[in-house]
Amino acid sequence: MKTSDRHQQFIDSFRHSAPYIHAHRDRTFVIVFGGEAVEDRQFPELVHDIALLHSLGIRLVLVHGARPQIETKLIAAGIQMEYSNGLRITSDAALQCVKEAAGTVRVEVEALLSMGLANTPMSGARIGVSSGNFVTARPLGVRNGVDYCHTGEVRRIDGPAIRQHLAERRIVLLSPLGYSPTGEVFNLSAEEIATRTATELHADKLIMLAEGFNRHRRGGNKVTQLSMREAEALLHSRRKLDEADKRHLLFAIQACRQQVRRIHLLDRHINGALLLELFTRDGLGMLITDEAYEGIRAATIDDVGGILELIKPLEEEGVLVKRSRELLEMEIGYFLVIERDGAIIACAALYPGKRESLAELACLAVHADYRNEGRGDALLQAIESRALKHGINRLVVLTTRTAHWFRERGFLPGDTSHLPDAKKALYNYQRNSKVFYKPLG
Repeated sequence: MKTSDRHQQFIDSFRHSAPYIHAHRDRTFVIVFGGEAVEDRQFPELVHDIALLHSLGIRLVLVHGARPQIETKLIAAGIQMEYSNGLRITSDAALQCVKEAAGTVRVEVEALLSMGLANTPMSGARIGVSSGNFVTARPLGVRNGVDYCHTGEVRRIDGPAIRQHLAERRIVLLSPLGYSPTGEVFNLSAEEIATRTATELHADKLIMLAEGFNRHRRGGNKVTQLSMREAEALLHSRRKLDEADKRHLLFAIQACRQQVRRIHLLDRHINGALLLELFTRDGLGMLITDEAYEGIRAATIDDVGGILELIKPLEEEGVLVKRSRELLEMEIGYFLVIERDGAIIACAALYPGKRESLAELACLAVHADYRNEGRGDALLQAIESRALKHGINRLVVLTTRTAHWFRERGFLPGDTSHLPDAKKALYNYQRNSKVFYKPLG
């Protein structure tokens, strides 16, 4: 690749990430990762990415697991590992191993976040890290005849204390341990701590870095987004899910129910997964949210810039007639747009005739990254519904390059006589656009 091409690629990617940099500043994210991630030789790179998020003004709570470290300690001590219903039974002897393993992992994470060597991504970072007794726990007790001993569940998260540390621009680091008012220590699930913390803080995002979360397929395509109901349906469907996937979905649904805005499930093995998920429009993980991540709506004056950016390449190619900002501002009420995570990725306009029961469909455009996925059809259907509501029974369109697309969707060849009277007077014979019409109703 030429140097100039590399430079342009960098410029384009940096510009595309700018809206997300602004949107994420001062937001609260809870990120959970397992002890497997800490043992991975690529873990320093993940820490560098976390440091970058912190430097961009994101308020971070990190929750780490310690399963493999605990198992190593148990094996070294000759203590048998006991599980029931997927939960570790933490005996008195096992608890000592749990505390040692969790402490070791916490120290390793804090050490990496404290790096400041020159010529490294952490140079000059100066990140403050706060750990402490932010999690109050209680024992699971005896369930179905099984005594879980020192395995517990979250009773309360000290939200005010965590918020205070976040306000001081410190990263809060939580270990998979909880403490009771009587001074006992309990072994907890890192995912449960993360979910309860995100709920308590009303976090903007809960991000789960999983050991290879499977983006399930629907209609041949990988699923990138689920509503809470869709996630519940997937969890209870006959589709084969491994236990880890079920566990992550269960906690994601729980967080969604408690008004955590967005839950992201990522494969932590992918280098740069955090950055790709947070600073690109489509990410690479699975998003679970009950917010409208993408949808069709009427355009507003605030959408003018996004529409201009969308249609500019098509105007330069001669596919669309050039529109000035002033003209678009005056005609914005005719437009529908598809917005995806704050960006305009498609648009179309319906220009009704003054005294005729026909209207012109114009400026139908879909961003190059989102074509051939049905968005043009969705916009056309929305335009037709709008037309019928206004008593319009025929659509007409002018096109130079996409005649086949309209023909495939029921449009018939026409001529200038099919145009609204106002459009006939403005027809550009030099452009020589083809006319197509479609009866509605």
